[in-house]
Amino acid sequence: MITISAGQDSKDLYLLVDGENIDGTLGSIIGHQPTGEDRPRWDRVLDFAKNLWSGRNVKPFFFHNATSYIPWPFIQALKSIGFRTVLLTGPEGTAREVVDEGIQKMLAAIAEHEGDVLLMSHDGSYRDYLEDLSDGRRHIAMLVFKEYIAGGYKSVTDLELFDLEEDARAFQSGPLPRDRQVSIDEFNPEDLL
Repeated sequence: MITISAGQDSKDLYLLVDGENIDGTLGSIIGHQPTGEDRPRWDRVLDFAKNLWSGRNVKPFFFHNATSYIPWPFIQALKSIGFRTVLLTGPEGTAREVVDEGIQKMLAAIAEHEGDVLLMSHDGSYRDYLEDLSDGRRHIAMLVFKEYIAGGYKSVTDLELFDLEEDARAFQSGPLPRDRQVSIDEFNPEDLL
């Protein structure tokens, strides 16, 4: 149970985006490398974050592996709507997950401060960091494609899950071709015929 005391309504909300993970997961859903038209509308993601818990000052960070390539037009577009881009590099020829390491360091630093967290990644490597943040004094959530989230997150206390397509309405085109779980009470065979 989260207990937010008086005066905490104005604390920061850190929006952390694992760009490669979101892009890779989207590619799995649509069956090809996403193009600009396929990708989320990042302004809608920001709007969702701003409206998620009232009174929060959203600090959006987009983490990108810049070891071999930097998509400058995309980076500039993110910056123009208010994202801070974190362009991480690692030694050439190594298998270091620089984005994972960067977000892990960021989550550890946030644990030393007040502030809520909205993480966009399906990667299980952040599970323990979110558990550490689950102290009852802050909101912690993930904005993802729910069916692709790593299983370990289900045991994180007070973790809220939001769907990138359904809750944030971050996509311009019609529904994505996702395999969604459907409650038996809501299942309508006519939808499949």
